[in-house]
Amino acid sequence: MRLSGKTALITGGNSGIGLATAKLFVAEGAKVIITGRNKETLEAAAKELGPNGIALVADATDVAATEAAIKKGTEKFGKLDIVFANAGIPGSTPLGSTTLDVFEKVISTNLTGVFFTVQSALHYINDNASIILNGSVISVLGVPGYSAYGAAKAGVRALARIMASELSPRGIRVNVVAPGATRTPIWGAAIATPEAEKAFEKRLGLSTPLGRIAEPDHISKTVLFLASDDAGHIQGQEIFVDGGAVASPAGAPIYRG
Repeated sequence: MRLSGKTALITGGNSGIGLATAKLFVAEGAKVIITGRNKETLEAAAKELGPNGIALVADATDVAATEAAIKKGTEKFGKLDIVFANAGIPGSTPLGSTTLDVFEKVISTNLTGVFFTVQSALHYINDNASIILNGSVISVLGVPGYSAYGAAKAGVRALARIMASELSPRGIRVNVVAPGATRTPIWGAAIATPEAEKAFEKRLGLSTPLGRIAEPDHISKTVLFLASDDAGHIQGQEIFVDGGAVASPAGAPIYRG
């Protein structure tokens, strides 16, 4: 098993990519601490993870709660070898109709929360550990209406590179996994019914060279690679898991004859 004897922290580990990663980590031998805002989904996730998982309520924007959760989790499972700063929220912020509160909430969760998750973990993390930050294709695609989200995720890329410089003396690696459209609850109303979900996936598939959206396991397996010793000399990098949307947009089905 690739993570035997290791302890991991995953923020936003109660659903979507975070939960898929937590389950994979446990299957690969890790003990996993997950945090999230929703007590009910955390309890359900804890049942799925079994005795090698612990679920703790902590909003990623609440630094004190995050620190307390990390302290409690590491008291049970030992110091951290892996941190996956995954927690994030969606948020449309179109020019002309966005309030300051909405803009700042997106930045606070998706950028500021990531920084303070890592900072909070530093006292509880082993040398030669792996830190993975969750980015997004929206950091580079120029998607209309997503200024705050795109700026936050572009900031995550910058954070990773700077943190890699600061933490390299301890042998700690910091990298980014940047998903494209992925089948998770983050899409909300866009996938509220089976018909809506099917239409949504078809539309996104047309703009993705591989012609489909990602499954959570596509992302979690990339995170597993970055967390494991297989990625032992990868530092400060961003891996797009997007079916080619960033690298080869002209190869998308919508452009084919």
